[in-house]
Amino acid sequence: MTTGFIGSAKRTRTLLTIAIVTVVMMIVSACGNNTNSSQGQISEDKFNVVTSFYPIYEFTKTIGGDDVNVINLLPTGVEPHDWTPRSQDIVNTSKAGLFLYNGAGLEAWVPNFLKGLNKDSNVKAVEVSHGINLIDSDGESEDHAHEGEDHADDGHNHGSVDPHTWVSPKSALVMAENIKNSLVEADPEHKAGYEERYNGLKQQLDELDAKFTEQLSSVSKNEIVVSHQAFGYLTRDYGLTQHSIMGLSPDAEPRGQDIVKLANLVKEEGIRYIFFEELVSDKLAKTLASEAGVETMVLNPVEGLTEEQLQNGENYFTLMEKNLQNLVTALQ
Repeated sequence: MTTGFIGSAKRTRTLLTIAIVTVVMMIVSACGNNTNSSQGQISEDKFNVVTSFYPIYEFTKTIGGDDVNVINLLPTGVEPHDWTPRSQDIVNTSKAGLFLYNGAGLEAWVPNFLKGLNKDSNVKAVEVSHGINLIDSDGESEDHAHEGEDHADDGHNHGSVDPHTWVSPKSALVMAENIKNSLVEADPEHKAGYEERYNGLKQQLDELDAKFTEQLSSVSKNEIVVSHQAFGYLTRDYGLTQHSIMGLSPDAEPRGQDIVKLANLVKEEGIRYIFFEELVSDKLAKTLASEAGVETMVLNPVEGLTEEQLQNGENYFTLMEKNLQNLVTALQ
């Protein structure tokens, strides 16, 4: 393996030490975010739907409108990979009519969660990624650090399937239709409203898909380096290739040789930006960018909103529009 541009062996060892320390800090920080409460309470007057994390929550609220009360389990400012539900979440879900989760290995806690629901509960659980052509990370580029890494010991094993379906508008369209169908089946009295609002959401997603297709088809480069392997569906659907510092989970520890290999790749391919995300530490991405002599930029996996984004009225579409702008800038 060539490490020419990195410099001396001492400098390389320093980089790797920083990487390892940073990962430990990130894991501690992520674990500390698990104390926040979920969003919403059960309503006595509306059809109650519980969602596992932000994109499903937003799509369900849009389609459901005033006919549903939506409770999102994942708190604001928390990324979903290492979050686990509390006892009150089980109580709320037991009283709901629908429980919507992504599946594809994202929410490893779901099987035990469903077993814990009240035995008299009538809630129907629906995996909204059903029907999407899932990506097996074992078949992806070897540049992904620790592909298919087994996290069974920490209870958050994502296996080798990439769960980040919603990051591509094409996959989000499938998810939205699954949500609409679930609402119609569970609450047929409000079918007309669900259908009408779903059609509006579908139009927005179709337009977003068209923008990604048009603008990313004309860029001069097609390779991106990201902090966390969350963009497989987006890159597959729009002709790009991702190289990730970490694996499917943002706290998956990268190997030293992966860091060095990525630094070489950035230099050799003329990559000008390392992408990072807001809900996890950006220190490792900035370390790699500094060593490679490039800049950093946000590429949001839209796993949740920060408090600031929530206050500013950001949503799935505004974040994805910013992603597109940043991709176009980086790939020119």
